[in-house]
Amino acid sequence: MRAIIPVAGVGSRLRPHTYTLPKVLLNVGGKPIVGHILDRIIENGFDEATIIIGYLGEKIKEYILKNYSIKFDFVEQEERLGLGHAIYLARHTVSQDPILIILGDTIFDVNLRALINSDDSVLGVKEVEDPRRFGVAETEHGIITRLVEKPEQPKSKLALVGIYYIKRPHILMECLRDEIKGNIRTRGEFQLTDALQLMIDRGERMTTFGIDGWFDCGKPETLLQTNRHLLDRQQSASGTSDVVVLPPVFISAKAKVTNSVLGPYATIAEGAVVENAIIRNSIVSEGANVTNTLLEDSIVGNNAVVRGTYKRINIGDSSELEFD
Repeated sequence: MRAIIPVAGVGSRLRPHTYTLPKVLLNVGGKPIVGHILDRIIENGFDEATIIIGYLGEKIKEYILKNYSIKFDFVEQEERLGLGHAIYLARHTVSQDPILIILGDTIFDVNLRALINSDDSVLGVKEVEDPRRFGVAETEHGIITRLVEKPEQPKSKLALVGIYYIKRPHILMECLRDEIKGNIRTRGEFQLTDALQLMIDRGERMTTFGIDGWFDCGKPETLLQTNRHLLDRQQSASGTSDVVVLPPVFISAKAKVTNSVLGPYATIAEGAVVENAIIRNSIVSEGANVTNTLLEDSIVGNNAVVRGTYKRINIGDSSELEFD
């Protein structure tokens, strides 16, 4: 089975971290976002994946090939013309077999086997209070009748959450081709939602699959929320004679922590150094150094240095912050 994972976005809402690191490589719960996604699809039997890269794509490719051994195809989206355009670029990697499209900036807690055993194409949805910033599914008796991208006056609260099981991908690719050749754009981009609507217009039967475990990694505050969720599901690290752990906490085996109090909800990534610190509800990324400080609700980027007193910070890679 093949998954298609688009990860070409810039991640502007997560700056300064994404100036030097693609969003999907940000650490959450002890692992890059894309690592959690790949773990889940491999657990469910997927042995091929197409990764659509763009911004800082070589870093994504390097991480994936270093840590995973299933068959990968990498496709570059040089121009960011929308999700539909990104998926169409991967058409040469798709056969007649069903595919799973899963967005690379969102972590899901979902039974994929229940999804892919369907006789129909299935779109993951979640009921939200304000669906205007999402693609929205309108249904009758469980069957999707209409899909609308970011409607001003939505007739449904079922938001598309970024997971799509497509039973007949060749029809999707035909619809994407027609969308791009016809220059059919919504909000200036070629939308996957519009191509899926074309499929419905041509007789494709689509159903919905409710997904409650949907965790956005698109902003600092939601990244920290997702970190909390992932830590709740993991076995917590244990303390030592000079390190107090208030679970749940993740500490990489390759991190160095001394004379500190960690947690609840602290992630200390590989190569990080933490000394004389109190850290809770925070992510300390790879190679970062945090000394003589208290951090709460904070994200410390790769190789950043933080020294001093109590602060709430959001500091990017290779920065240095020292408080008198």
